[in-house]
Amino acid sequence: MEQRVDDGLSPYRVFPRAEWAARREDTPMTLTREEVNELQAFNDRLSMGEVEEIYLPLSRLLSLYVAATQRLFRAMQRFLGTEDAKVPYIIGIGGSVAVGKSTTARVLQALLARWPNTPKVDLITTDGFLLPNAVLEREGLMEKKGFPESYDIAALLHFLTDVKAGRRPARAPVYSHLVYDVMPGEAIEIDRPDILIVEGLNVLQPNRPPKEGKAIPFVSDFFDFSVYIDAEEEVLERWYVERFLLLRETAFRDPKSYFHRYSKTSEKEAAETAISIWTRINLVNLRENILPTRQRASLILSKGADHQIETVALRRL
Repeated sequence: MEQRVDDGLSPYRVFPRAEWAARREDTPMTLTREEVNELQAFNDRLSMGEVEEIYLPLSRLLSLYVAATQRLFRAMQRFLGTEDAKVPYIIGIGGSVAVGKSTTARVLQALLARWPNTPKVDLITTDGFLLPNAVLEREGLMEKKGFPESYDIAALLHFLTDVKAGRRPARAPVYSHLVYDVMPGEAIEIDRPDILIVEGLNVLQPNRPPKEGKAIPFVSDFFDFSVYIDAEEEVLERWYVERFLLLRETAFRDPKSYFHRYSKTSEKEAAETAISIWTRINLVNLRENILPTRQRASLILSKGADHQIETVALRRL
């Protein structure tokens, strides 16, 4: 993995795993081994050690950030003479396909919800804001699914605006990984959480500068803190192929699955298909759209080939 040297010039301070783990201090472990196993996403790996050494220090850090943001909000209320309802603290989680975003999002949700003041913590993925397959097919974008242009950005921005404005409830569309499409008429209701976690491929992607100088918001404008999960390309490809082959033996066997046809192919053919999809679509998206956003994150979690987080890079204040 690329060595990131902390020479004092980088906007990040880089912590080796052991040094980061020491930042946990007395933060209590609030999850059982069984709960940790349940939080692990498909084909990802999550140990009690990972939670203790990586996610508990991160939980402690986030508690400091949230408390500071709340103090600033109250100061702004006094300055403006307003009594606005408190706004949710929004955490964005980005990174490549197969890097383990879902696991990180679920672990953080579980840990944050068990802080002593028991905040309400909700989680959404941006998959629900993908354009329906019918629209992608009509626009010739099926091979660009997951790219920035395949999302209904206006709807996503509207949703985040509603959340930050305290409107209740805000509604997010539902995506089915089984049928590989947005579910018509279905929605998740987000009703004034204390913390909202937003997970997706391109959540840190900025818009192109407007030609006429008009302000155009982008998704990360709404984030109070953001996490990018990083791994080398060849590692990500291996994880993607492994996941595809496992799905071939499980979810793809369901006749309703969009990928059901691959359950009937040989393992060699399925692996070749997975590599083709990775190379044509996911790798291109990673290089062109996702990886360039890494340096926009508040925190970068860098994984090794064994799925374990090896270094943590925290943006300097």
